[in-house]
Amino acid sequence: MNAIEWKGKLSAIRDSFSVSITKEPAENPEALELHFLGRKGELALLLRDLKDIPLEERKPLGALGNTAKQEMEAKLAELKGATGAAGPAVKAGIDLTLPGWPFPKGSLHPLTHTMNRLAEGFLKLGFTMADGPLIEDDYHNFEALNFPPFHPARDMQDTFYVDAKDSGGKSLLLRTQTSGVQIRSMEKQDPPLRVFHTGRVFRSEAVDASHSFAFHQIEGLYVDKGVSMADLKWTVDTFIKDLFGSAVKTRFNPSYFPFVEPGAEVDMSCIFCKSAAGRCPVCKGTGWLEMLGAGVVHPNVLKACKYDPEKWSGFAFGAGIERFAMLLYGISDMRMLYENDLRILKQVQ
Repeated sequence: MNAIEWKGKLSAIRDSFSVSITKEPAENPEALELHFLGRKGELALLLRDLKDIPLEERKPLGALGNTAKQEMEAKLAELKGATGAAGPAVKAGIDLTLPGWPFPKGSLHPLTHTMNRLAEGFLKLGFTMADGPLIEDDYHNFEALNFPPFHPARDMQDTFYVDAKDSGGKSLLLRTQTSGVQIRSMEKQDPPLRVFHTGRVFRSEAVDASHSFAFHQIEGLYVDKGVSMADLKWTVDTFIKDLFGSAVKTRFNPSYFPFVEPGAEVDMSCIFCKSAAGRCPVCKGTGWLEMLGAGVVHPNVLKACKYDPEKWSGFAFGAGIERFAMLLYGISDMRMLYENDLRILKQVQ
């Protein structure tokens, strides 16, 4: 091919482009770009043929070709601007700002996944889920749970009180425990009942590796005729084994909670060292981990909900959900659950 033939082909390509850009559907500038300027487009192939033309003629011809290319690119850019840069993709509902393949996949937060696992365990045991407000009144958070005014046990829970103009004279606070859901459930439903609740609670505490001003609890209540500590022990033991495996052991230690009598702290055998002889940083070498507070519902709590304690009895239990999450996912510091560290958050897929 000589220089005259090359110029003739360039002129024909420019004319073809000018005709095509007026006839081609306005929403398809990409097809024109591919046909004329693509890697195997007409102009791209013609520019490659410059290698067959003598060197002294190649330079001015290359300049003509680049000028034609710039003109085509400018007209295509103008066409894209008039129709929208996304062209048909916008009409198809495709968001071109999203990342491409592989698409990033979200996951549940470890706390959410833990709450779901706990809920599944109690649903299998015949419990139903109940709910209650985050802002509670003093009666449901304390008094109905056998915390009368000025009771020293209230000092165990530093409290955020709420100044609300429409409180109707009630003392409102951010709930310090999920036990208020027990009271509301018994007020709404006649016995027998078997309910549990998972939710956030608030206490005025300093934040460290095992404490926070906001955390989550699971609360359970069972009221029926003839309910005893034996029923509580079987339920808790079954629940713990379902969560951590049948090899885990549980034990009950006497403890004080105003709303149960008798009360107990429930420990489980350490799932990390499985022995009291080691130097396990989780159980501090004791071989046991404190998991729940539980007990037989106090008669005063039943009376506050207009249940006859001579006819009905029950048990209640409560635990911190963060503790379960830390054990399930091997997290040593509670604060890691709230710091948006993807190494922690991506454990649940």
